[in-house]
Amino acid sequence: VQLQASGGGLAQDGGSLRLSCAASGSIGSIYVMGWYRQAPGRQRELVAGITSSGGTTYADSVKGRFTISRDNAKTTLYLQMNSLKPEDTAVYYCKISVLVTGWGDYWGQGTQVTVSS
Repeated sequence: VQLQASGGGLAQDGGSLRLSCAASGSIGSIYVMGWYRQAPGRQRELVAGITSSGGTTYADSVKGRFTISRDNAKTTLYLQMNSLKPEDTAVYYCKISVLVTGWGDYWGQGTQVTVSS
């Protein structure tokens, strides 16, 4: 499985950005996809996740501002980020965990999101 993230960039405080993550390879029917972020000097943290059944979860810091979704072909993961804040500045990574004989994790390359005040 390979993941290719895109859509990062520079936004102003209160602005919006949309991240995309294109998946290729054999994903199967049971999986979890998510967006993580890592700011300088901080640990990587979960931003939002979505399961193969459509369940979603969000970090408290982004609830009501960010929306995770995927296309019906489950090949692309999205993160719509609204009302951006300077503290959202980080490198954002997409990840997929797929269940084959066991769980396997795959990461995309990071995409930089910078929010200016």
